[in-house]
Amino acid sequence: MFAVIEDGNRQHRVQKGSFLSVDYRDDVQAGATITFDKVLLANGGGASVIGTPVITGATVTGEVLIAEEKGPKLEIQKIRRRKNSRRHTGHRQKHTRIRITDITIPGLQVVEAAAG
Repeated sequence: MFAVIEDGNRQHRVQKGSFLSVDYRDDVQAGATITFDKVLLANGGGASVIGTPVITGATVTGEVLIAEEKGPKLEIQKIRRRKNSRRHTGHRQKHTRIRITDITIPGLQVVEAAAG
């Protein structure tokens, strides 16, 4: 079972137990619970539910693992040729790391895949 959620103008495909990095949230601590209510699409294995634009009553719940982590460093360099003028700066975006714990979609039948 998977779902497509929207957070911060970005869409993420998530399933139970998957990890997700979202934009930094300063109001949460490690161990807190976050609920996403903008669920755009859900698939239970046999059938899908598509929202118009979101699925009413659907929620995806996640647990905050790391409240603040830094992304990769972006190098910014400006050079003006023949002027001996150089500027070098960098930027690291902050993220919040989340583990998806539960996906609740009303009316969706979940079909488990047969092992083998």
